[in-house]
Amino acid sequence: MAMENPFEGKEIWFGVGSQDLYGEEALRQVAQQTGEIVDFLNNTGKIPAKIVLKPTLKSSDGVKAFMTEASANPNVIGVITWCHTFSPAKMWIRGLEVLTKPLLQLATQHHKEIPWETIDMDFMNLNQAAHGDREFGYMVSRLGIPRKIVVGHYTDPEVAEKVGTWARACAGWNASQNMKVMRWGDNMRNVAVTEGDKTEAERVFGASINTWAVNELVAAYDKVKDDQVKALIEDYKTKYDVAPELLDSRYDELFIAAKEECAMVNMMRENGCTAGVDNFEDLGALPQLPGVGPQRFPSEYGWGFSAEGDWKTAVLVRIGAVMGYGLEGGASLMEDYSYNFTAGNELDMGSHMLEVSPSIGTIAKPKLAIYPLGIGGKSDPVRLVFSGKPGDAVVVSMADERERFRLLMDEVSIVEPQGSLKNLPCARAVWKPKPDLKTAVQCWIAAGGSHHTCMTTSVGREAWEDFARIAGVELAVIDENTTARQFEKELQLSEMYHRLNNRH
Repeated sequence: MAMENPFEGKEIWFGVGSQDLYGEEALRQVAQQTGEIVDFLNNTGKIPAKIVLKPTLKSSDGVKAFMTEASANPNVIGVITWCHTFSPAKMWIRGLEVLTKPLLQLATQHHKEIPWETIDMDFMNLNQAAHGDREFGYMVSRLGIPRKIVVGHYTDPEVAEKVGTWARACAGWNASQNMKVMRWGDNMRNVAVTEGDKTEAERVFGASINTWAVNELVAAYDKVKDDQVKALIEDYKTKYDVAPELLDSRYDELFIAAKEECAMVNMMRENGCTAGVDNFEDLGALPQLPGVGPQRFPSEYGWGFSAEGDWKTAVLVRIGAVMGYGLEGGASLMEDYSYNFTAGNELDMGSHMLEVSPSIGTIAKPKLAIYPLGIGGKSDPVRLVFSGKPGDAVVVSMADERERFRLLMDEVSIVEPQGSLKNLPCARAVWKPKPDLKTAVQCWIAAGGSHHTCMTTSVGREAWEDFARIAGVELAVIDENTTARQFEKELQLSEMYHRLNNRH
């Protein structure tokens, strides 16, 4: 099993702005030099989607046609613009007004250094990006269109890295716009943060969130062929340290767990879904609360998954999985469980009863084991047990703030557990929140952040910032420079901005 490549066949169109004022020779050079820039960026290997250079944009009609075509093409996930020469901004208005794809403004130039001894007016007329980009930027700002701005010579490694990160955010947005979320049952009773406006979520993020009766999953379970189950168990044996009893005295329970994964996967594929969520309070005739199957949704299929009816986190995990495709690490449901308040060694331990995915990276080979579970009222579930691999990560939540959605992020450093955790029969990760535990927790609570989060170890802050900008939703960030007093003020300002902006 492997996640489908979300960048396969996807393109980013590159539109270079100029005008007829400078003559055919200048325009020929514009096209030639822009082609060199596009080729260089494509060859860096840092941008996961192909950048495609389109004919030079010289008129209002040409810009509108370019933006209209890009918006209508399902393979185009974003548009890059650059003004090689002075490109009068009024010619961009009609085109920018019809653009529906994410926009990146590249502020670069073909030459790296000013040719001090040879520069003349011909060179100046051709190489005018320094003020051409400002003219264009004014119009984008005037129209209130969100975009990412990348500044630097195109050979600067940071430029390709930033374009690549934005391309990943574009893919995440594309995945969000085409996402179908399969909910087996409803939300856990009486829990607030897992609720939310599914209609508004589809309007804002594009994700279609619907419910299937658990009885339908039971029927799919009954239809699963033994050969499919046995093949899946062989996959388990290859990837995990399988507890001996699961291959002997408790093989029937392993078979049930694998059969449940097959049923869930079959239903997801039949309905074109890329994120799923269940609820331990609504299992119908299922023999076990699904464990290993949901844990493998992000790691093996690139799908989002969350628990207890929390479709919002399932959406985030899918977006995180897509943005991080091809990079080390991944995305998973996470939940804050317990703090270590030892002075100078403050830590947060996240886990969930069954659903944390090894996609985030593991210290050792995950153990596939079976343990009792005190909730759900079913037989002992089979699950993967591991500790998250040390490294940088972010945790992101989505809160339904009545009239809008708020994304909230904390930058964290995953560390090794400071003990064996030998009696904890579930997957977990231990981390140091930035700037410190007390500040991070205070700010998280002040922002109304959920106890359920999406942890990503593949992409970090910048990708999620790019995604939030594309989506037009608030993103509150807790990082090494955060203070509780300033964060509260920023929340107030952000709330006013998003209410006044009223994009959604």
